[in-house]
Amino acid sequence: MYEESSNGEDERLAALLRFEILDSEPEEAFDRITRLTRAVLQMPMSLVNLVDKDRQYFLSRQGVDEREVPRRDNSFCVHAIRQAEPLVVQDTLKDPRFVENPRVIGKPNVRCYVGVPLRSREGHNIGTLCSMDTKPRQFTAEQVEILRGFAQLVVDELELRLQANVDPLTGTLTRRCFDREMKRAIDSAKRNGRDLSVALVDIDHFKQVNDSYGHSTGDFALQRVAAVLKSELNDSEFIGRLGGEEFAILLPDANATSAMRFAEHLRKSVAELVLKTSGGTIAVTVSIGVATFDAEETAANLLERADAATYRAKAAGRNRTIAACPPQARSGAAA
Repeated sequence: MYEESSNGEDERLAALLRFEILDSEPEEAFDRITRLTRAVLQMPMSLVNLVDKDRQYFLSRQGVDEREVPRRDNSFCVHAIRQAEPLVVQDTLKDPRFVENPRVIGKPNVRCYVGVPLRSREGHNIGTLCSMDTKPRQFTAEQVEILRGFAQLVVDELELRLQANVDPLTGTLTRRCFDREMKRAIDSAKRNGRDLSVALVDIDHFKQVNDSYGHSTGDFALQRVAAVLKSELNDSEFIGRLGGEEFAILLPDANATSAMRFAEHLRKSVAELVLKTSGGTIAVTVSIGVATFDAEETAANLLERADAATYRAKAAGRNRTIAACPPQARSGAAA
């Protein structure tokens, strides 16, 4: 029997959030699986159902109108994620766990259910692949095994996407994934009139580290710097590796003053790093450029201003934080 403790539930939710898939638009990769599930089992409803803290979000749905429903203790998928094996309910009206379920006594009048937990790589059930009918049904072992196989396809797709989004060396977002998150943040800032800043972090004298100590030591330095930067971020902030020794940090709701203050804190935290290697002890510093979003500029413009500020920080002696010029002043200077 699989059961999440209260601490385990927090870890399960963290595993779910790690995939960054909640509230996404419907995708063919998952819709194809729910269509196959409905066709193979010959049942009118099929879902990829992700169980969040207070809701069940339907990543893919066939025969169901809602995109999400409230999470309830007597819901099928909440019961399903509490066990390791598939949950099979042949007749909901004969099962005391579900006779008062709103989706049983009301639309869509579910009378049978079969669901397989979606088990993450860490071993947490983040949701289910399930199918439902409006009449009682019996299921063969072969049908349940087919559903189990389809559920593994869902998990494989999620894990592959996660691997493509994360830099394997530093555990930060890839450039492509960071650009996507940056676009979302800019759209949100424009829509809600919120502040947004970005900090570009470049490791000082990194080429010398590689040349003097070797690339394995350079990789170690990258990992340690990334770990320090990540440890300072909250859940709404993102860090990506743009390439080489350069990282970008997205700071939603940070104005120019608070972003500079935070970036300076990051710089000091990295400066406290002392790397002990077989070739000796290495001190590491970073140069940081900070740009605050202007409603009229693009993501590329914002990164360009932060990059220019980072260049100025290096030119001024490195191991310092410099604010980017405003877009207006930059345009005026160019003219």
